[in-house]
Amino acid sequence: MDERLPATIEQAWDDLVATARRTVREGLVVGTSGNVSVRVGELVLVTPSGVPYDRLEARDAVAVDLDGRQVIGTLTPTSELPMHLAIYRATPASAVVHTHAVHATAVSTLVSELPLVHYMAAALGGPVRTAPYATYGSRELADHMLAALRDRSGCLLQNHGTMTYGDTLDQAYDRTAQLEWMCRLWLTASAVPGREPSLLSGEQVREAAQKLRGYGQRA
Repeated sequence: MDERLPATIEQAWDDLVATARRTVREGLVVGTSGNVSVRVGELVLVTPSGVPYDRLEARDAVAVDLDGRQVIGTLTPTSELPMHLAIYRATPASAVVHTHAVHATAVSTLVSELPLVHYMAAALGGPVRTAPYATYGSRELADHMLAALRDRSGCLLQNHGTMTYGDTLDQAYDRTAQLEWMCRLWLTASAVPGREPSLLSGEQVREAAQKLRGYGQRA
């Protein structure tokens, strides 16, 4: 254990690093693109800017308060900190995952909303919107993202990537992975010459949302 960090902070940092490494391992980001954060009380742990995830150790922990003031670490926080903080201020999120996933980014260049090609859209609150393009790291991008996330837990960022949040790092990551999969599915189906993918109705997705609330094991 790094004696400089409280045990809860160190565990949260370890979990954050593991999630960040997973985004690379499973092909959702390349190099140091994308970023991950997790909230612990009034602190937000975030991946640092430009540091390969496989090099991160406990001593590299970076944390800011909800106003963006750095309170732990010396490494510079991710350049996308404004988006992460915007989510924590506006939602009950405990974790945020941002990626440059290939299929999702491709879809973000084509549509303002991902067509309802699969009922797992319900896991993100409904049809996934695309936030208009703005320079990375800007307040404008954070504002666009928040609008796209209204009543949703994930969105596309035009010509950029994905943003998802959840109650845990695992949930935020799973939503990112599901979003990338749905984008890949739509692109694959749309590529068949002379055919158009069948799409679900809003009502069908709402029915799926009700059913998903009881999905999984119960304690």
